[in-house]
Amino acid sequence: MDKAALRKQLRQQRRDHVAALPAAMRALIFHHPPAPLLELIPADATIGHYRAGPTEAPAAAYAKFFAERGHRLALPRFGSRSAAMEFASFTDPFDESDLETGPFGLLQPLADAEALTPDVLFVPLLGFTESGQRLGQGGGHYDRWFAANPSARGIGLGWDCQLVDSLPIEAHDHPMDAIVTPTRLYGPFA
Repeated sequence: MDKAALRKQLRQQRRDHVAALPAAMRALIFHHPPAPLLELIPADATIGHYRAGPTEAPAAAYAKFFAERGHRLALPRFGSRSAAMEFASFTDPFDESDLETGPFGLLQPLADAEALTPDVLFVPLLGFTESGQRLGQGGGHYDRWFAANPSARGIGLGWDCQLVDSLPIEAHDHPMDAIVTPTRLYGPFA
């Protein structure tokens, strides 16, 4: 199956899965990173997050958790629809008062927020394998960012239903260092 067909199938599976979750359960999922994952994150690391769409694995509670531990936080920011993804300071994960709508219609750090380079980056995904391969939305933003920042650790967040046996991987696809689902931590991968 090619990537476009697989993305379509996985988006539908993700929508169906999230729609079946009771609201009370959704509030508890991804509330606190698993302890083995915390061992991968240096105490002084700048942590990159994403603002989850309605069916993506939520990252907001992780942002609050790391802010309370004293980590600097960053979110993706785009100067225009054709600009490369960069990361900028995100200081208010509780009220999100330091965000504005970006060119893709998503909230992002203000234009004057300090640019940051995350040491650890939590990444959304459409599909993943047990070995840490990731299928994203198809824009290539994260793969290009990791290519430019090879020392950063990538940690995928996803639903268990997004696990697949294999993915059509290309040379530019960047694997994750670990992947977290509501029931399991995959990795860390060597």
